[in-house]
Amino acid sequence: MRIFANILIFAGIGLLLFIFGPTLKEEAKYNLDKVARVKYVVGTEQLSTFEKPLTPPDEDFSIIIPKIAAVAPIVANVDASDPNKYLTALRRGVAHAAGTKYPGEEGNVLLFAHSTDAFYNIGRYNAIFYLIGKLNTGDEIDIFYRGKLIKYEVYDKKVVGADSSEYFGTIGEGKTLTLQTCYPPGTTLKRLVVLAKEVSS
Repeated sequence: MRIFANILIFAGIGLLLFIFGPTLKEEAKYNLDKVARVKYVVGTEQLSTFEKPLTPPDEDFSIIIPKIAAVAPIVANVDASDPNKYLTALRRGVAHAAGTKYPGEEGNVLLFAHSTDAFYNIGRYNAIFYLIGKLNTGDEIDIFYRGKLIKYEVYDKKVVGADSSEYFGTIGEGKTLTLQTCYPPGTTLKRLVVLAKEVSS
């Protein structure tokens, strides 16, 4: 009986690590960088011992978030209502929601990552947005679009229902950016959204 109980315990621990492992890995890296006082900057050259460059994988459409050392290509015009399309896109990078604006345009750009069809598939999708909850007012988000760098500044973040669709439309005035991911990390219960506004292009 004791052997069976131990097998169940280890199987449970293994399942938790499988589901939440990517989240724990990103969290550990973030905390180690903070202790080491590492600062990430957009560029190609390391400027000092404590600064590390982040380079876009594709200047045609990519995202860089220096605070959390996040870098990923963006897959354009992804149907957020079709799991076959968005799950394929999320294996390659961050998805740009079809029907929302593009960087530099008046209106709201919606980018999403880390979605899944079942809990056992969570680890298969891009972990780029696992740490967006660390972003606060004033933090920088950089989008490369058609060879141009467009900078955004965070002004709010909130947790919303899993079926919330209001961020597919206009958010306030001007040129805005919404990042969306599942919340809590490793689940699909709710959505965490980070709202930002364009500050330079």
